[in-house]
Amino acid sequence: MKKKTAIILGVIVLLLIVFRLFLPKIVLHFVNKELAEMEEYTGEVEDIDIALIRGAYIIDGIHIFKRDTVDKDHTDSMPFFTCPEVDLSVQWKALFQGKIVGELIVNQPKLNFVQSKNEDREVKQDTSDLKGLIRDLMPLAINRFEINQGEIHYIDNMASPKVDVFIKQLNILAEQLTNEPVVADSLPSTLTANGIAYGGSFNLDVKLNALADHPTFDMNAEIEKVDLVGLNDFLRAYGNFDVKKGEFNLFTEFAAKEGSFKGYVKPLIKELDIVQWNKEEGNVFQILWETLVAGTAELFENQKEDQIGSKILIENTFENPEIHTGQAIVLILKNAFIQALKPSIEQSINISNMEVKEGEKGFFKSLFDGEN
Repeated sequence: MKKKTAIILGVIVLLLIVFRLFLPKIVLHFVNKELAEMEEYTGEVEDIDIALIRGAYIIDGIHIFKRDTVDKDHTDSMPFFTCPEVDLSVQWKALFQGKIVGELIVNQPKLNFVQSKNEDREVKQDTSDLKGLIRDLMPLAINRFEINQGEIHYIDNMASPKVDVFIKQLNILAEQLTNEPVVADSLPSTLTANGIAYGGSFNLDVKLNALADHPTFDMNAEIEKVDLVGLNDFLRAYGNFDVKKGEFNLFTEFAAKEGSFKGYVKPLIKELDIVQWNKEEGNVFQILWETLVAGTAELFENQKEDQIGSKILIENTFENPEIHTGQAIVLILKNAFIQALKPSIEQSINISNMEVKEGEKGFFKSLFDGEN
């Protein structure tokens, strides 16, 4: 009897060892199959590592390409997404609290958004396909999401010169994504991010209800001390001018609930010095254009603070966003001739003050509707 039991246990152990040896190949086959079956994209994974003790598997070397841009062997294609390591696991901390949820850690990813004629459709498709892929690869609801040292690029190869605008050293941490709100309008989940862009810094702080039927969040973000000289390709391509000096800053706050959102975007440009071509360096139209741009910047500059700025208010539903252009114009003039905008987040937008007053109108609606 003891001998029979020992044989059975030995067979079970042997089967487990064989299963463990072949498990990475099984998972690798599954992951590559999922990548191959995406509608708009294709991709491949180099290897899979299994960590049974902590309930995890690690994807080594994932590459995702858009199908309409990929060549046969991927040698000349720009990947939509690449990452040397993605770790998908059970979140043990939550397990001890009685929740079976997952944790996703992405190390050194690179995401490329390439400008095309169908940009809006493709951005939506990008988001949809990535969400679907994550659901397929991680059967558990994700409660914690972490990105370390990532990069995001916006690329326009059709522009002249070609444009590649990026944020590097991007770190993102999202936690408590599966928590139910304790009270109405509570925001139990958090998302923070920071990164580097052209010598400047990027910071994002979001409190949200990840399980709400409609987007429900309080958000603020800031980009500070970006060197505009590093963005000269972008300025030449879209503005037909470049700068010798300048610092770009942007501050924004938004809140959303019940299908509506409210917020502002406040850009500030400091110490702007636009390059003006001479006769030997450009044609007469280029000289006139750069002179006009420089003169306009000088006109709307706050001379005391040596900065140009505005505050653009945005308030509407997600189906029909609207920028209050008239208020932006008024604030440009105010900044130019009265006082400089305060270079910081105002802490004036949050989920509790989103109610829109009945009959509230934008600048141009009030001007042209015939009412006082």
